[in-house]
Amino acid sequence: MLIWAVVFAVGIYFIGVPTSDPLIAFGWLWLATIAWRNYEPWKTHLRFLRDWLPICLLLVIYNVSRGYADKLFAPHVTELIAIDEAMFGWFTGGLTPTEWLQNHLYQPDTVQWWEVVTSIVYFSHFLTLPTIAVVLWMRSRPQWARFMRRWFTLCVFGLVTYFLYPAAPPWWAAEPEHGSLISATRISTNGWDAIGLHGAGNTLNALQVEASNPVAAMPSLHTGFAFMAVVFFLPVVRRRWWPLLLAYPLAMTFTLVYSAEHWVIDVLVGWAYVGLVFLVVGSVERWWEARRRTLN
Repeated sequence: MLIWAVVFAVGIYFIGVPTSDPLIAFGWLWLATIAWRNYEPWKTHLRFLRDWLPICLLLVIYNVSRGYADKLFAPHVTELIAIDEAMFGWFTGGLTPTEWLQNHLYQPDTVQWWEVVTSIVYFSHFLTLPTIAVVLWMRSRPQWARFMRRWFTLCVFGLVTYFLYPAAPPWWAAEPEHGSLISATRISTNGWDAIGLHGAGNTLNALQVEASNPVAAMPSLHTGFAFMAVVFFLPVVRRRWWPLLLAYPLAMTFTLVYSAEHWVIDVLVGWAYVGLVFLVVGSVERWWEARRRTLN
Protein backbone atom coordinates (compact mmCIF):
# COMPACT_ATOMS: atom_id res chain seq x y z
CA MET A 1 0.00 0.00 0.00
CA LEU A 2 2.92 2.32 0.72
CA ILE A 3 4.27 1.70 -2.79
CA TRP A 4 0.88 2.63 -4.27
CA ALA A 5 0.75 5.82 -2.20
CA VAL A 6 4.23 6.86 -3.34
CA VAL A 7 3.46 6.18 -7.02
CA PHE A 8 0.16 8.03 -6.74
CA ALA A 9 1.84 11.05 -5.12
CA VAL A 10 4.52 11.11 -7.83
CA GLY A 11 1.85 10.90 -10.50
CA ILE A 12 0.00 13.88 -9.04
CA TYR A 13 3.21 15.90 -8.81
CA PHE A 14 4.38 15.32 -12.38
CA ILE A 15 1.18 14.58 -14.32
CA GLY A 16 -1.64 16.08 -12.30
CA VAL A 17 -4.74 14.97 -10.50
CA PRO A 18 -6.88 12.22 -12.11
CA THR A 19 -10.03 14.25 -12.64
CA SER A 20 -10.90 14.37 -16.31
CA ASP A 21 -11.65 10.69 -16.90
CA PRO A 22 -13.51 8.37 -14.47
CA LEU A 23 -11.70 5.40 -15.98
CA ILE A 24 -8.34 6.82 -14.88
CA ALA A 25 -9.61 7.64 -11.39
CA PHE A 26 -11.07 4.20 -10.90
CA GLY A 27 -7.94 2.64 -12.36
CA TRP A 28 -5.97 4.22 -9.53
CA LEU A 29 -8.54 3.02 -7.02
CA TRP A 30 -8.47 -0.50 -8.44
CA LEU A 31 -4.72 -0.59 -7.99
CA ALA A 32 -5.29 0.60 -4.42
CA THR A 33 -7.62 -2.34 -3.73
CA ILE A 34 -5.00 -4.71 -5.13
CA ALA A 35 -2.30 -3.15 -2.95
CA TRP A 36 -4.54 -3.23 0.13
CA ARG A 37 -5.53 -6.87 -0.36
CA ASN A 38 -2.49 -8.18 -2.20
CA TYR A 39 -2.93 -11.57 -0.55
CA GLU A 40 -6.16 -12.20 -2.49
CA PRO A 41 -6.10 -14.28 -5.71
CA TRP A 42 -6.41 -12.47 -9.04
CA LYS A 43 -9.92 -13.84 -9.47
CA THR A 44 -10.98 -11.64 -6.57
CA HIS A 45 -9.25 -8.56 -7.99
CA LEU A 46 -10.89 -9.06 -11.38
CA ARG A 47 -14.31 -8.80 -9.74
CA PHE A 48 -13.61 -5.10 -9.41
CA LEU A 49 -13.59 -4.76 -13.19
CA ARG A 50 -16.79 -6.79 -13.48
CA ASP A 51 -18.61 -4.59 -10.96
CA TRP A 52 -17.13 -1.20 -11.80
CA LEU A 53 -16.67 -1.10 -15.56
CA PRO A 54 -20.39 -0.55 -16.33
CA ILE A 55 -20.52 2.21 -13.72
CA CYS A 56 -17.39 3.87 -15.12
CA LEU A 57 -18.85 3.82 -18.60
CA LEU A 58 -22.06 5.43 -17.32
CA LEU A 59 -19.98 8.16 -15.62
CA VAL A 60 -18.07 8.74 -18.86
CA ILE A 61 -21.38 9.17 -20.69
CA TYR A 62 -22.47 11.58 -17.95
CA ASN A 63 -19.28 13.64 -18.31
CA VAL A 64 -19.56 13.82 -22.10
CA SER A 65 -23.28 14.63 -22.20
CA ARG A 66 -22.84 17.27 -19.49
CA GLY A 67 -20.72 19.23 -21.93
CA TYR A 68 -23.70 19.59 -24.28
CA ALA A 69 -26.15 20.70 -21.62
CA ASP A 70 -26.10 24.34 -22.76
CA LYS A 71 -27.18 23.64 -26.36
CA LEU A 72 -30.94 23.89 -25.82
CA PHE A 73 -31.37 27.10 -23.85
CA ALA A 74 -29.44 30.30 -23.23
CA PRO A 75 -27.53 30.38 -19.93
CA HIS A 76 -29.14 32.00 -16.89
CA VAL A 77 -27.15 34.33 -14.67
CA THR A 78 -28.86 37.61 -13.80
CA GLU A 79 -31.52 35.95 -11.66
CA LEU A 80 -28.84 34.01 -9.79
CA ILE A 81 -27.02 37.25 -8.99
CA ALA A 82 -30.31 38.79 -7.84
CA ILE A 83 -31.10 35.84 -5.56
CA ASP A 84 -27.67 35.87 -3.88
CA GLU A 85 -27.88 39.63 -3.43
CA ALA A 86 -31.39 39.35 -2.01
CA MET A 87 -30.33 36.69 0.50
CA PHE A 88 -27.11 38.34 1.69
CA GLY A 89 -27.12 41.93 0.47
CA TRP A 90 -28.25 43.18 3.88
CA PHE A 91 -24.91 41.92 5.27
CA THR A 92 -22.60 42.42 2.28
CA GLY A 93 -23.69 45.91 1.36
CA GLY A 94 -25.56 44.79 -1.73
CA LEU A 95 -22.78 42.54 -3.06
CA THR A 96 -22.98 38.85 -3.86
CA PRO A 97 -21.25 36.64 -1.26
CA THR A 98 -18.52 35.81 -3.80
CA GLU A 99 -17.68 39.49 -4.30
CA TRP A 100 -17.77 40.21 -0.56
CA LEU A 101 -15.50 37.26 0.29
CA GLN A 102 -12.96 38.12 -2.39
CA ASN A 103 -12.98 41.80 -1.39
CA HIS A 104 -12.05 40.79 2.16
CA LEU A 105 -9.81 37.76 1.60
CA TYR A 106 -8.40 37.65 -1.92
CA GLN A 107 -5.08 39.34 -2.77
CA PRO A 108 -4.24 39.04 -6.49
CA ASP A 109 -0.46 39.00 -6.02
CA THR A 110 -0.32 36.65 -3.02
CA VAL A 111 -1.54 33.11 -2.40
CA GLN A 112 -2.95 32.96 1.12
CA TRP A 113 -2.77 29.83 3.27
CA TRP A 114 -6.53 29.37 3.11
CA GLU A 115 -6.32 29.22 -0.67
CA VAL A 116 -4.12 26.15 -0.33
CA VAL A 117 -6.87 24.63 1.83
CA THR A 118 -9.61 25.61 -0.61
CA SER A 119 -7.69 24.14 -3.56
CA ILE A 120 -7.35 20.84 -1.68
CA VAL A 121 -11.03 20.88 -0.72
CA TYR A 122 -12.00 21.65 -4.32
CA PHE A 123 -9.87 18.78 -5.62
CA SER A 124 -11.36 16.37 -3.04
CA HIS A 125 -14.60 16.48 -5.04
CA PHE A 126 -13.05 14.28 -7.70
CA LEU A 127 -11.96 11.47 -5.38
CA THR A 128 -14.15 11.52 -2.26
CA LEU A 129 -17.18 9.64 -3.58
CA PRO A 130 -15.13 7.16 -5.67
CA THR A 131 -12.96 6.40 -2.64
CA ILE A 132 -15.97 5.89 -0.37
CA ALA A 133 -17.59 3.68 -2.99
CA VAL A 134 -14.48 1.51 -3.33
CA VAL A 135 -14.16 1.10 0.45
CA LEU A 136 -17.83 0.10 0.65
CA TRP A 137 -17.30 -2.32 -2.24
CA MET A 138 -14.56 -4.06 -0.27
CA ARG A 139 -16.46 -4.11 3.04
CA SER A 140 -20.15 -4.48 2.22
CA ARG A 141 -21.63 -5.09 -1.22
CA PRO A 142 -25.22 -4.24 -0.12
CA GLN A 143 -24.08 -0.88 1.29
CA TRP A 144 -22.04 -0.28 -1.85
CA ALA A 145 -25.14 -0.88 -3.97
CA ARG A 146 -27.19 1.54 -1.83
CA PHE A 147 -24.49 4.17 -2.17
CA MET A 148 -24.12 3.77 -5.91
CA ARG A 149 -27.86 4.03 -6.51
CA ARG A 150 -27.94 7.38 -4.74
CA TRP A 151 -24.79 8.64 -6.41
CA PHE A 152 -25.90 7.80 -9.92
CA THR A 153 -29.42 9.15 -9.35
CA LEU A 154 -27.93 12.42 -8.10
CA CYS A 155 -25.84 12.64 -11.29
CA VAL A 156 -28.91 12.01 -13.45
CA PHE A 157 -30.99 14.63 -11.63
CA GLY A 158 -28.16 17.13 -11.98
CA LEU A 159 -27.65 16.35 -15.67
CA VAL A 160 -31.36 16.80 -16.48
CA THR A 161 -31.28 20.18 -14.73
CA TYR A 162 -28.19 21.26 -16.67
CA PHE A 163 -30.07 20.67 -19.91
CA LEU A 164 -33.27 22.36 -18.79
CA TYR A 165 -31.69 25.24 -16.86
CA PRO A 166 -28.10 26.02 -17.90
CA ALA A 167 -26.73 28.36 -15.27
CA ALA A 168 -23.53 30.40 -15.34
CA PRO A 169 -21.20 30.62 -12.30
CA PRO A 170 -19.75 33.81 -10.77
CA TRP A 171 -16.47 33.69 -12.71
CA TRP A 172 -18.43 33.53 -15.99
CA ALA A 173 -20.55 36.52 -14.99
CA ALA A 174 -17.38 38.49 -14.21
CA GLU A 175 -15.85 38.09 -17.67
CA PRO A 176 -15.94 41.18 -19.95
CA GLU A 177 -17.41 39.21 -22.86
CA HIS A 178 -20.41 38.44 -20.66
CA GLY A 179 -20.87 42.00 -19.50
CA SER A 180 -18.74 42.08 -16.32
CA LEU A 181 -21.90 41.65 -14.27
CA ILE A 182 -19.93 41.25 -11.05
CA SER A 183 -16.33 41.65 -9.94
CA ALA A 184 -14.75 38.27 -9.19
CA THR A 185 -11.82 36.03 -10.12
CA ARG A 186 -11.73 32.27 -10.52
CA ILE A 187 -9.19 31.10 -7.94
CA SER A 188 -10.07 27.48 -7.16
CA THR A 189 -6.63 26.20 -8.25
CA ASN A 190 -4.45 29.02 -6.89
CA GLY A 191 -3.26 27.03 -3.89
CA TRP A 192 -1.46 24.34 -5.85
CA ASP A 193 1.38 26.61 -6.94
CA ALA A 194 2.02 27.65 -3.34
CA ILE A 195 2.86 24.07 -2.35
CA GLY A 196 4.73 23.21 -5.53
CA LEU A 197 2.08 21.02 -7.18
CA HIS A 198 2.13 22.87 -10.49
CA GLY A 199 1.11 19.75 -12.42
CA ALA A 200 -2.00 19.31 -10.30
CA GLY A 201 -3.01 22.90 -10.85
CA ASN A 202 -2.32 22.77 -14.58
CA THR A 203 -4.43 19.63 -14.96
CA LEU A 204 -7.36 21.16 -13.13
CA ASN A 205 -7.06 24.36 -15.11
CA ALA A 206 -7.10 22.40 -18.37
CA LEU A 207 -10.10 20.43 -17.15
CA GLN A 208 -11.96 23.62 -16.31
CA VAL A 209 -11.26 25.10 -19.73
CA GLU A 210 -11.55 22.11 -22.05
CA ALA A 211 -13.50 19.29 -20.39
CA SER A 212 -16.31 20.98 -18.50
CA ASN A 213 -19.48 22.84 -19.32
CA PRO A 214 -19.02 26.44 -18.10
CA VAL A 215 -22.77 26.92 -17.56
CA ALA A 216 -23.57 23.75 -15.61
CA ALA A 217 -23.61 25.42 -12.21
CA MET A 218 -27.15 24.66 -11.05
CA PRO A 219 -27.25 22.56 -8.96
CA SER A 220 -23.76 22.50 -7.50
CA LEU A 221 -22.82 18.82 -7.57
CA HIS A 222 -19.50 19.74 -5.96
CA THR A 223 -21.34 20.51 -2.77
CA GLY A 224 -24.00 17.90 -3.54
CA PHE A 225 -21.38 15.14 -3.63
CA ALA A 226 -19.78 16.44 -0.44
CA PHE A 227 -23.15 16.56 1.31
CA MET A 228 -24.08 13.08 0.09
CA ALA A 229 -20.77 11.69 1.36
CA VAL A 230 -21.78 12.83 4.84
CA VAL A 231 -25.54 12.25 4.81
CA PHE A 232 -25.13 8.61 3.77
CA PHE A 233 -23.28 7.85 7.02
CA LEU A 234 -25.18 10.07 9.48
CA PRO A 235 -27.63 7.31 10.52
CA VAL A 236 -24.78 5.07 11.69
CA VAL A 237 -22.61 7.77 13.31
CA ARG A 238 -23.11 9.11 16.82
CA ARG A 239 -24.60 12.58 16.81
CA ARG A 240 -21.67 14.09 18.66
CA TRP A 241 -19.61 13.45 15.50
CA TRP A 242 -22.11 15.04 13.14
CA PRO A 243 -20.60 18.56 13.36
CA LEU A 244 -17.22 17.15 12.36
CA LEU A 245 -18.68 15.33 9.37
CA LEU A 246 -20.78 18.30 8.30
CA ALA A 247 -17.67 20.48 8.34
CA TYR A 248 -16.71 18.93 4.99
CA PRO A 249 -19.73 20.10 2.93
CA LEU A 250 -19.53 23.46 4.70
CA ALA A 251 -15.85 23.75 3.75
CA MET A 252 -16.78 22.83 0.18
CA THR A 253 -19.48 25.52 0.22
CA PHE A 254 -17.02 28.18 1.35
CA THR A 255 -14.52 27.01 -1.27
CA LEU A 256 -17.00 27.17 -4.13
CA VAL A 257 -18.44 30.57 -3.23
CA TYR A 258 -15.10 32.19 -2.38
CA SER A 259 -13.36 30.86 -5.49
CA ALA A 260 -16.21 32.07 -7.78
CA GLU A 261 -17.16 28.55 -8.87
CA HIS A 262 -20.76 28.70 -7.62
CA TRP A 263 -23.44 30.99 -6.25
CA VAL A 264 -24.88 30.28 -2.83
CA ILE A 265 -28.21 29.41 -4.45
CA ASP A 266 -26.41 26.70 -6.48
CA VAL A 267 -25.20 25.21 -3.22
CA LEU A 268 -28.62 25.30 -1.57
CA VAL A 269 -30.20 23.60 -4.58
CA GLY A 270 -27.42 20.99 -4.51
CA TRP A 271 -28.28 20.20 -0.88
CA ALA A 272 -31.96 20.00 -1.77
CA TYR A 273 -31.20 17.57 -4.59
CA VAL A 274 -29.38 15.29 -2.16
CA GLY A 275 -32.45 15.26 0.09
CA LEU A 276 -34.70 14.55 -2.90
CA VAL A 277 -32.46 11.72 -4.11
CA PHE A 278 -32.39 10.03 -0.70
CA LEU A 279 -36.17 10.35 -0.46
CA VAL A 280 -36.84 8.95 -3.95
CA VAL A 281 -34.27 6.16 -3.90
CA GLY A 282 -35.16 5.18 -0.35
CA SER A 283 -38.85 4.94 -1.31
CA VAL A 284 -38.06 2.80 -4.35
CA GLU A 285 -35.85 0.50 -2.27
CA ARG A 286 -38.58 0.01 0.33
CA TRP A 287 -41.13 -0.68 -2.42
CA TRP A 288 -38.85 -3.19 -4.08
CA GLU A 289 -38.13 -4.96 -0.79
CA ALA A 290 -41.84 -5.18 0.04
CA ARG A 291 -42.56 -6.53 -3.45
CA ARG A 292 -39.78 -9.10 -3.16
CA ARG A 293 -41.15 -10.34 0.16
CA THR A 294 -44.64 -10.59 -1.31
CA LEU A 295 -43.40 -12.65 -4.24
CA ASN A 296 -41.48 -14.97 -1.93
